[in-house]
Amino acid sequence: MALERKQTIFIVTGTEASGEQLDELMWEYPQGRFIPHARAGDRDAEKAPVTIGRLSGLNQADLVINLGPEAVPQPERFSRVLEIVPCADNEKEASRVKYRIYRNLGISPHTHEINK
Repeated sequence: MALERKQTIFIVTGTEASGEQLDELMWEYPQGRFIPHARAGDRDAEKAPVTIGRLSGLNQADLVINLGPEAVPQPERFSRVLEIVPCADNEKEASRVKYRIYRNLGISPHTHEINK
């Protein structure tokens, strides 16, 4: 929906390897539909509607999708921040910590249950 609305998107990955995997996946999926994207630091990254990078390379975007284990610094500078909570119990603690960080910043996160 964000792409259809011409919003810029920055996808934060936890590791360089996961960023590379996501980059490859976005060339193949969804089948029959290309998602224009670039890696943060690429020469023409600012022209792509979707940028993939680490938290340290986070730049201005309308929407931030955080797949990494750390909270987005200064989240109020973005229109929207989406935090994806992993299904694995041993990975959920980082999401709980991020939730508390955002609450301590005065943000009231909204949660949405996505069924498997």
